[in-house]
Order: sequence, then structure tokens, then C-alpha cells
Amino acid sequence: MIHDPFGSANDSLIAPAREAFAVIPKDTGELTRATKAVYVDTGGDIVLRAVGSEEDVTLRNVAGGSVIAIRLRAVRATGTTAANLVGFA
Repeated sequence: MIHDPFGSANDSLIAPAREAFAVIPKDTGELTRATKAVYVDTGGDIVLRAVGSEEDVTLRNVAGGSVIAIRLRAVRATGTTAANLVGFA
């Protein structure tokens, strides 16, 4: 078992992420959990919906290797050309 000296610390929006998970774009539904940030491995466009938004927006030409500090609730397949997205929570 790993020793985590910060394991009992309270989580917050500015604390480092405790989880990493694949973000699979899909045209319906939402992610199983909101993100604190998303890593973009292969650059391109991302059609997303933020936690507090009621409509999708497109981030264009996101560079590969970028980490975007955004709380996502959905990433859409249609229009998303970026790939290998990783959510941090």
C-alpha cells in the first residue's frame, strides 16, 4: 500500500487532482464525474460543456500536451478532433 502523507487532507478546486481518467467524447449524456482540468494529448478542437453551462462551446486548435483548467461535464464526439483526453478530478 502506498504511503500518502496528504491522504487525509481536504480536497479543493485548487488542490492537485486525486484522480485521472480517460475522457471519451460522446454526443449524448455526461461524464461520470466532473473534472478539475483536462489533459489534451493529441491537439485539435474540443466541443465541450462546462459544469455551470447549459450549452456546448468549441475550443479550437488546442495544442497537444495542453492542460486546460476547466470543470467539464461533457465532451461531444461530433466536432471534437483532439484525442487521448485525460480528465483530472
